[in-house]
Order: sequence, then structure tokens, then C-alpha cells
Amino acid sequence: MLALDFMRNAFVAGGCIALAAGLVGYFVVLRNQVFTSDALGHVAFTGSLGGLLAGLDLLVGVFGSCIGVALAIGTLGGRGRGRDVAIGTVFAWVLGLGVLFLSLYTTARSAGSGTVGISVLFGSILGLQPLQVTVASAAGIATCIVTLMIARPLLFMSVDPDVAIARGVPTRALTALFLVLVAVTVAESVQAVGALLIFGLMATPAAIAQNLTARPWIGMALSATIALAVVWAGLVLAFYIAYPASFFITALAFAGYLASQLIRPVRRLTTARRLAALVGTVLALTACGTTAPVGSTGSGKVEVVAAENFWGSIALQVGG
Repeated sequence: MLALDFMRNAFVAGGCIALAAGLVGYFVVLRNQVFTSDALGHVAFTGSLGGLLAGLDLLVGVFGSCIGVALAIGTLGGRGRGRDVAIGTVFAWVLGLGVLFLSLYTTARSAGSGTVGISVLFGSILGLQPLQVTVASAAGIATCIVTLMIARPLLFMSVDPDVAIARGVPTRALTALFLVLVAVTVAESVQAVGALLIFGLMATPAAIAQNLTARPWIGMALSATIALAVVWAGLVLAFYIAYPASFFITALAFAGYLASQLIRPVRRLTTARRLAALVGTVLALTACGTTAPVGSTGSGKVEVVAAENFWGSIALQVGG
């Protein structure tokens, strides 16, 4: 299998795309921006046709349109309702533009329009050209590096944006940079699973990871690992079974999500039992009178620090 050039290209490009989609997708789900990634996937379809109509390479149209619309979304709306309205406004306009581009391209080049449209909509990872492999690999590696560099402040901003602003975190700049990362990830992921199936690679592995663990760093690593596993497993299945690789990739991701939904109640029950045991320990210690007297000074400080460390350990254990 790996003796064939197209399979080696698919494994290399697919691996880089999967790692980037897993890392960025974790924050997409955490920040409730799943609609953004789905909208940008449709933007990639419009951008690819627009680039071809302008005589440009397909990759130029895909990356240019996704990054441009991502920056427009960041400019038009912030968080919550305003952001969703901005996304819906841009999305509707871009879809209308895509219909126009599709009509023009079909009229001008009816012979090749069907193949290009299908490959963008549903992906063609087994038919990537050397230039596409190089671009996808470079973009995927760069996206992973930048995401890891900004992961800590981005996580802080995603969990508690008000406190992050008060602490001086550049939330507007981080938001714009994150949207660019989402756009680049979507543009490169379109080559693997297509514009219509981008949700399966961007959001599903992250949703599985968040069902399995509440620890962000473990969740990020798990999301990237799951994305890589489903892409490579999908390629293997597509090689031996005559069906599209994008189908197997999304099907495996969906199966993993169903399995994580079954495991999630067990994890919650384990967490509840752990919390009950810890609360029982605290009540037992309180009943035994282990706290320091109110009037003590030096030992009181030590006791406060010990209490903070104790409750901190409880939070870590309960967080799973």
C-alpha cells in the first residue's frame, strides 16, 4: 500500500491535516464556534470556483476566501448573538455568490466543472497533486505550532473572557488569529473530506475528547490523536474497499462519537462517586476538629495555605 505514491501522499497530507483539525477543532467546540467552521467549509467551495473563474489556482481561491471571510466574521461580530448574526449574514451572501460562480463555471467549462465541484464538495485526498501535498503539510504543521503557542491564553480567554480582559490578555487579537487558524484548517481539510463533510473532521474528534476528559491539555492531545486515527484508518479502508475515503473518515468519527456518548455517563458516575468520597473526607476532618483556632496567627496562615492546596487537589481530581 505505501509503495504507491498516491497513498504515501495521502498519508502525509492527511496526517498533517488531521493533527491541525484536531487541535484547532478542540477550541472550536470549546468556544461554541462550530457553525463558523461549517460556514467556512461552504465558503471554500465558493472560493475555489471563484479562483478558477479568475484563472488562479484552486488553492489560492480556497485559502484566500476562507481567510478573508474569517477576518470579516471577526470584524462584524464578537461573541454570542452578534457573532452568529455576523456569520449568518456573511454566509448567506457567500452562498449566493457560490451559486453564481457555479453557473458561470459550468457554462464556460462544462467538461471539467463536475469533477472539480465534486472534489471540492466531498474531498479527493487520494488524488492530491505534489503541490497540494506540500501546501497541506506545511499549512498543517504551521497551524499546529501556532495553536500550541497561543493555547494557554486562548484557553484562558475561552473559559473566562471577562477575567482575561481584566488581566490584560489581547482578546481581540487572539480572536482574529484564532479565526485565521480556523480558516486555514478548513481550507486544508477540504482536500481531505470536502466542504460538506468538514464538520466530521473539525468538530467530531474534539467532541469525543471532551466527552472523555475535562482536562484541556489531555483533551487537545486526545482530539488530535483521534483525528489522526480516523483519517489514517479511513485511508486504509478506502484502499481495500472501493468507497470514498471521506465516507470512511466521517463514518469512523461518528462511530467514535457514539461510543464516547456511551462512556460519558460512566465517567460522570465515577466523578460523582469521587466527589462524594472527597466531601465525606472533608466532613470527617471537620468533625474531628482539625482546623486551626481562629486566634492563631502563624499556624493560621499555614492552615489557610494547606486548605487552598487541599481544595485545589479536590478540583483537579473531580475534573477528571
